[in-house]
Amino acid sequence: MKYIYSLLITFTSFGLFAQVETANDTIKNDTLRAMDTELDEIVIEKKKKAIERRADRTIFNFEDQPHLNSGSLMDGLKKLPGLIISDVAGMMYQGKALQVYMDGRPLNIYSNELTSYMEGLPANSIERVEIITHPGSEFPATSGGAIINIISSKNSKQYLSATYSNGYSYTRYDESRHRFNNSLLVSSGGKGYSWQVNGGQSYGDGYQTSRFAADDVLLTQNYSDRVNRFYYLRTGVKIELGKDRLLLNYDFNTNKNTSYVSASGTEIPSGSIFVTDDKSMTDRAYHDGMITYQKRFENTLKKIDFRLNYNSNKSDFGLASRINDNSVLENNSDQDFVQFKTDYTQEFNLLDKTKVSAGVLADHLDFTAESFGNTNLEYTRSTYAAYGEGQVTYKKFDFILGGRLESYDIKGNTDTDDLIPFNLTRFFPNATVQYNLMPQVHINTSFNKKISLPDTGSLNPNNTSYQNPNVGFFGNPNLDPSIFNNYEIELSAFEYFSIGYSYTDAKDIIVNRIIQNENGAASVAVNVPNSSIRNFNIGLPLPYMLFTKGLNAVLKMDFNPDEINFIYLYAGNQLHDIPGLDTKAVWNFHASSQIILPKKVKLMANFSTTTTGGNYYYYTVKRPAYQSLDLTLSRKFMSDNLSVSLYVNDLLNTNKQEFGAVGTNLHYNSSFDSRRVGFSLSYKIPTRNKQAEESNILNNGQQQQPSQDGVIK
Repeated sequence: MKYIYSLLITFTSFGLFAQVETANDTIKNDTLRAMDTELDEIVIEKKKKAIERRADRTIFNFEDQPHLNSGSLMDGLKKLPGLIISDVAGMMYQGKALQVYMDGRPLNIYSNELTSYMEGLPANSIERVEIITHPGSEFPATSGGAIINIISSKNSKQYLSATYSNGYSYTRYDESRHRFNNSLLVSSGGKGYSWQVNGGQSYGDGYQTSRFAADDVLLTQNYSDRVNRFYYLRTGVKIELGKDRLLLNYDFNTNKNTSYVSASGTEIPSGSIFVTDDKSMTDRAYHDGMITYQKRFENTLKKIDFRLNYNSNKSDFGLASRINDNSVLENNSDQDFVQFKTDYTQEFNLLDKTKVSAGVLADHLDFTAESFGNTNLEYTRSTYAAYGEGQVTYKKFDFILGGRLESYDIKGNTDTDDLIPFNLTRFFPNATVQYNLMPQVHINTSFNKKISLPDTGSLNPNNTSYQNPNVGFFGNPNLDPSIFNNYEIELSAFEYFSIGYSYTDAKDIIVNRIIQNENGAASVAVNVPNSSIRNFNIGLPLPYMLFTKGLNAVLKMDFNPDEINFIYLYAGNQLHDIPGLDTKAVWNFHASSQIILPKKVKLMANFSTTTTGGNYYYYTVKRPAYQSLDLTLSRKFMSDNLSVSLYVNDLLNTNKQEFGAVGTNLHYNSSFDSRRVGFSLSYKIPTRNKQAEESNILNNGQQQQPSQDGVIK
């Protein structure tokens, strides 16, 4: 107990030093800025923290963390503690599947398309990543268990400002392969308006081997060469209309990917040997447009926003044999989505502070899928919703209570039959109580009920991945929506220390499962009637000086935690419990170490791994689901305008996977060229207005909200 008490004192001093140092820096910077600029150009800035915790989310700063913003967005996400990304488990945070948002609105892309998107988007074009573990009523109830919100980079609001970023990496498996990216962020503005454009491209070679076998039969041994080409453009215009604002956003991205797959195996049931050599091509185009009108009032504590969003996603996939020039698959899809929503918020001087919010939403989705020119799925979904939520601060307590009423109308047909219509109107409550033990030390408990509608990637009956005589990948147009009851309790202190437990009761959760039959095996999407998800996690920061100088000496020192040598340890235990199956928990471990070298060079080391023997739903972990040691050296030059980093991902080449398929004697393993050496740089071209206010109109004017202590973060 004495040692635990000492550690808690260290965390307290760790956080207090962070507050004092940041406050001193802010005051000093504000004073210098006031002396050097006109009064109307004074901007109060606060140094960002690497990790920031709030009542409903955890925020990871990508912009100022070279170990996260070197390489692709996917590379950065894999280094976040608690986030698991794998071939079979998908993307989960603390056991919960994540719905992906970009700048506050759902991407509406899934499966292989989502993977290609995150592998193509450069991480140095991202400002921060928010993982919202228990979304409130302002988020659609269809967010399911949790949301990951990716916020794009920002730049100066006034005068012409530009930031150029690029990166390159190299790997060698059987031969050399390369990846590179380039991006440019330009913004400007004048009286009553501002605009912002972010565009770029990425190119990547990749290699993967995989083996799918039973105990005595090799179903398939695959060797895959991939070439991914990704291009994107993100634009925003903000027009000031008195106190009101009009924001116009348009985003476009496209993937043009090619794969060469050679495979061999024992054909089922004939027992003969098959050999294939195929080429697949994916051509995807994504358009997204948003119009936002922000109505403001004399009372600055009251506001109302109106948003109209439309996006389309068209994908063409083909698989052809290079042996006999035959077309194996021709599967295409077309998705259109439109949404209107309005949000109203107002604060009152009731108790210590009271805030109420309300809004309505209506959206409609159309999805069609074709195979060899024949339409085999037509799917439509309409959603109508209204919500209300109240937030109250009273003494040391913060209360959030809300509810969302949503109505769904889902129908469609395949080429053989009509889908079973789904009509449901349901109320989804949410509640959060937070007790503030002291500034930045909180105990938080929450509950919310959510629903997850089948995404179009899971519904699509066509194979848009790969197939050979023994294996295939298919969706399921007859999936039912999933209902979640989410419970969570967490203790957090000074952003860096946290310990929490969550429990989710899930009905009809949608997962992928390997089905075995007399013709081989296939991966299909299925509903699990009843299941639960249990997760325990703990994050622990330790400054290295604690071991060399002792606790008493550390408590007497004044330091900034972001500029010292430290190690951050994380451990998480998650159990996917399915009645009738002997499922076991999986532990995942993460360690991040920062070491300040001479000449202000920073060395970041990240190591992540998982235990074996546990389950991700219907998959048994035979070797760590993700295991990697990553090193990053970084330094800033030219008055911090130029950031340069050198990195090695998967230094020990241990990131290999093996899973067993529950209920079968099948097992799957894979390895790929994950050991990669590269560099990344970002150069902010100086402007004559060095103190220009920074904002982001690519994310519809979303701003960081005040924390519980009232500080804008």
